[in-house]
Amino acid sequence: MMCTRFIAGTAGVVVSMALALAPPASAQSADGPGTVTNLAELTGRFRVAGAATAERMTYWSRGPRGPMLSTGAVYLPPGPPPPGGWPMVAYAHGTTGIADQCAFTSEPRTYYLNSLYPQLLEAGYAVVISDYVGLGTPGTHPYLDGPSQARSLIDGVRAAKAIAPALGTRWAVLGQSQGAHAALFTAHLAPADAPELSLRGAAATGAPANLDLALPLAGPWIPRLPLDRTTAYLAMLLAGLRASAPELDVDGYLTPTGLDALRVVESECVEQANARLADVSIGAMLAKPLDDPALVAAAAAMLRIPTDGYTVPLFIGQGLADAQVPAPLTAKLIAELRLSGTDLEAHVYRGDHIGTVDEAQPDVMTFLRRVLGPVQ
Repeated sequence: MMCTRFIAGTAGVVVSMALALAPPASAQSADGPGTVTNLAELTGRFRVAGAATAERMTYWSRGPRGPMLSTGAVYLPPGPPPPGGWPMVAYAHGTTGIADQCAFTSEPRTYYLNSLYPQLLEAGYAVVISDYVGLGTPGTHPYLDGPSQARSLIDGVRAAKAIAPALGTRWAVLGQSQGAHAALFTAHLAPADAPELSLRGAAATGAPANLDLALPLAGPWIPRLPLDRTTAYLAMLLAGLRASAPELDVDGYLTPTGLDALRVVESECVEQANARLADVSIGAMLAKPLDDPALVAAAAAMLRIPTDGYTVPLFIGQGLADAQVPAPLTAKLIAELRLSGTDLEAHVYRGDHIGTVDEAQPDVMTFLRRVLGPVQ
């Protein structure tokens, strides 16, 4: 591993009763962000070794155009909570797809349940997971919409505190890939958005950075690229943008092949969608360039990771062999964060997009201990 560090400047108490069902997400909810509408115990393959309690919750959050529901999960460490309550790590997951059945907590995810979550619990951190708005809940998931995914995480922490009095206010956010993008937006938004909580830092591996710069260059001339899943990723992004900003007429940019690609990603999870779209180039999807100023501005608001204005420390990990998030894009992000004076710890690893997760984990745990402080 190569590493550079830049710096400027009563346990397990959970309400187990089912709460009232939520109104349709299309309605304006009278309940505030983080209001829990349903709660159920997680059993069987969803259990985590070392977790005193495991609960799946549905709660109100905020999508691109107003209130939306999200689901998530909460795992508490065993034993009595420390003074002030258990600190939390909000885990922001990577891309699963945008169809409802792709919600992260709806299928057991072995790596996280058997490896990552037990490490966090053993360290004394409660684990809070968000599926993000529109995944398994009404509406289309706005894929890579950084602000709404950040609010899903923030409101998930609010919801966790509402159902688990043993939780404190200290928390950090950890994310991979799509979740890394969401984690960095969370670090930027949460201190002002949720001042009642004490966000201490954000760790991100494989963050898709600077994608907004590439979008206006896309058009019918783009061939198949030597990267993984690019067609599926673009189709998911455009499907989410079509749902959240219908005035942009996303369909008007698409060929029949492109319209079919959006139907695929709206009905299948990312692995299956990628298999069906593996031989489809981005150019074959597009009838004209994606360079309309209104479209470019809307995409930038979703995609562009802020490069200044952070008040909490950041950790960024990048794999040199990453074929989904190329290292040069992350290098630009790191350089801009460094120039802005952000408290930044940056690590470069030799692995690919997924391999970097394991390589980075010891450094991530060290970072979390640094920002969250001791668990008494």
